[in-house]
Amino acid sequence: MASIVQSLSVPSTYKDQQYQGTSSQLALDLANSTTLYVGNLSFFTTEEQIYELFSKCGEIKRIIMGLDRNQKTPCGFCFVEYYHNADALDCMKYINSSKLDERIVRSDLDHGYREGRQFGRGRSGGQVRDEYRLEFDAGRGGWGHVRAKQEAERERDQKANYEAITTIPEGANLDYKDRKDEPSKRSRDEEEDEEEQQRSKTNPRFREGDEEEEDA
Repeated sequence: MASIVQSLSVPSTYKDQQYQGTSSQLALDLANSTTLYVGNLSFFTTEEQIYELFSKCGEIKRIIMGLDRNQKTPCGFCFVEYYHNADALDCMKYINSSKLDERIVRSDLDHGYREGRQFGRGRSGGQVRDEYRLEFDAGRGGWGHVRAKQEAERERDQKANYEAITTIPEGANLDYKDRKDEPSKRSRDEEEDEEEQQRSKTNPRFREGDEEEEDA
């Protein structure tokens, strides 16, 4: 019976370029797969957090964390292998696009983990998607590598081409001089206070007269 709602357990159309086999063999491997590829993870998400979430759909055989090829640190993906294909399909239904560590994670059926696939394939050692990411993502190391390189070059150019201002422009100099020559309000008030104090010292009755006026 046809359905207007697409099944959530259907794998994506993505094909691993390093897969050695025909399209029909890939379809067969995916149909019987017990392994999931999980992406869009934070670099700080731990294996324990992944296990806690994905074990809700079945018993997990193993988790293989994706690592930066050069630094050997987590780089935002992993493989989750179950014992049964039904558990992997349930995970596609119920956990795919859920939130883990404040991120929406993606899970997809995988044809099976092979040694070496745990390392990022990007030129810098991480994932390819992080090579060209232009937005700042704190959970995935900040800027993408291309943008980070551009920012570093921009900072070097600023330092190399920056020239400190040694002379004040002519118009600004005149304006500054005028403001400098003009006494401030505070200095005028201070001068008036000093004059009043001086008058009170030289003429004691000056202060007495002020007090009488205030009393009146």
